[in-house]
Amino acid sequence: MSQGELTKISAKTAGEVSQRCGLGDDAKALLQGDLTPGAFLDVLIEKKLHPDAAKFLAHALPKREAVWWACLCAELIAGAEPAPATAAALGAARAWVIDPKDENRRAAFTAAEAAKIATPAGCAALAAFLSGGSLSLPNLPAVPPAEHLTGDLVASSLALAAVITEPEKASQKYANFIKLGLEVAEGRHPWAEAPQPTEKGPTHGYARRPRR
Repeated sequence: MSQGELTKISAKTAGEVSQRCGLGDDAKALLQGDLTPGAFLDVLIEKKLHPDAAKFLAHALPKREAVWWACLCAELIAGAEPAPATAAALGAARAWVIDPKDENRRAAFTAAEAAKIATPAGCAALAAFLSGGSLSLPNLPAVPPAEHLTGDLVASSLALAAVITEPEKASQKYANFIKLGLEVAEGRHPWAEAPQPTEKGPTHGYARRPRR
């Protein structure tokens, strides 16, 4: 599969990623030498090991890009008029990607529960929640999530999206999802960054002009 440069993937070899993404035996057998992530994805796609390719890419991407990819795929399945809980979960996951502050991360968990975890949108929102921070309440000792959990939940979101409707078309849907994920890895489909707070003047709330 022809690819551009996967600029969002920092790992130099596929082996670095494979250690944390739980590939199947057939996929593991293809890990030979020092294959780059892109070259390994090419092999997985050629062999039609789409679930393994999706799982690998979900762990190879940075967490924000991975969750964004899950949102894009879940939106394709949800259609133009998703259920309110689905729309809220995808909105919460997108809000965390755009501005990954802890408030948005925790809001994604609430939205994930409402949408149900066993749905593409619910998994995408839970992937955002499990991206970092703490799993415990803010006033309790911190319990950080395991590093692999966001990638795991993104892969689960894609798996659900592939089969939740028309499961007989799962292979083609997976192929479309992976194509979209590779485009995200190339730096395409960017999100709009959160606006930066305007610096206020001392009394009247006007934006302060830059000094000359």
